[in-house]
Amino acid sequence: MRLRREKRHRIMNDKKIRNLAAAAACALLLSGCRPAESPKTVFDGFTQGTTFHIVVKGEGADSLAPKIERAFTEIDNSLSLYNDSSLLCRLNANLTDSVDTHIAYCIEQAAVVSRLSDGMYDVTVKPLTQAWGFAGKGQVAHPDLDSLLPLVGYDKIAVENGRLRKADPRMQIDLNSVAQGYTADLIGRLLEENGVTDYLVEVGGEIMCRGTNPRGERWVVGIDRPEEGNNTPGEQLQCLIALEGGNGLVTSGNYRKFYTDDQGRKVAHTINPKTGMSSVSNLLMATVIAPTSTQADALGTMFMSLGLEASLALIPSLGEEIKVLLVYADEQGDFRSYLSPGMEACIIDMDKRR
Repeated sequence: MRLRREKRHRIMNDKKIRNLAAAAACALLLSGCRPAESPKTVFDGFTQGTTFHIVVKGEGADSLAPKIERAFTEIDNSLSLYNDSSLLCRLNANLTDSVDTHIAYCIEQAAVVSRLSDGMYDVTVKPLTQAWGFAGKGQVAHPDLDSLLPLVGYDKIAVENGRLRKADPRMQIDLNSVAQGYTADLIGRLLEENGVTDYLVEVGGEIMCRGTNPRGERWVVGIDRPEEGNNTPGEQLQCLIALEGGNGLVTSGNYRKFYTDDQGRKVAHTINPKTGMSSVSNLLMATVIAPTSTQADALGTMFMSLGLEASLALIPSLGEEIKVLLVYADEQGDFRSYLSPGMEACIIDMDKRR
């Protein structure tokens, strides 16, 4: 077996690092008796308050580092809620009504999933997530939901002729449920435009891949087990999933983003846009494989908002391209899993622990 040749590049894109991943997926190259590994180039760094990891199979990708960095900077200046000068922040502050192609596309894709879920997935939920302390601001002790709920509703915004229309100027948009998935797709397209045919892009746990890994096999992704205290991505795995080239994969969950209020209640970051309250559900985690990471990102958040029963009722209507793994707690508190028929073929090791 020949020695592995690997080039690594660190790309520093954020001034401040925040770990915002709700649930993580990590790319794995399994050890053991495997075919010899081809040369690869790896890009690592920070963006959008989280980390990214890019693996490009083959040689000659070194020159792409500046292009990748520029793409991440462009997205940060567009979609970030933590960059006060981003276009999205200026739209929320009514300093402009002009949108770019990134925001227009994300709003369009989000609206599809909003209609699919009858509004249980909604990117106008920012006034609620901010009030509950999940949007970079301090928590409001007792949010006035009666005054906030009229500011929520995906059907109260629209993009027309490159401009954002709001039914109420106080409405605000949070695209975090699609931004990292969209970023993974965007970087993937950049790689393809530069002749790359085999790659995996991971941004904050959101994944897009094409072709095969450096061993000529399917890309393998580890899904973290949804347990409180499992805060290190890749430390305890629920399962391993093998991806065919040309898939986006995203995992959503509440077990890393919650706090306990002054009455001892757990407040999770998934907020019901119709009640304004934290969604209470025995659904712990949703992993989605879709043609794009943008779509998988939105659907994963949608399932967490819908809860187990409504998700199970909806999944058969989504078609064969959408593959789903749901992990939930039964009445005794034990873990149980649901696998859609397409996802069953992707699982290579269930209930995987390290």
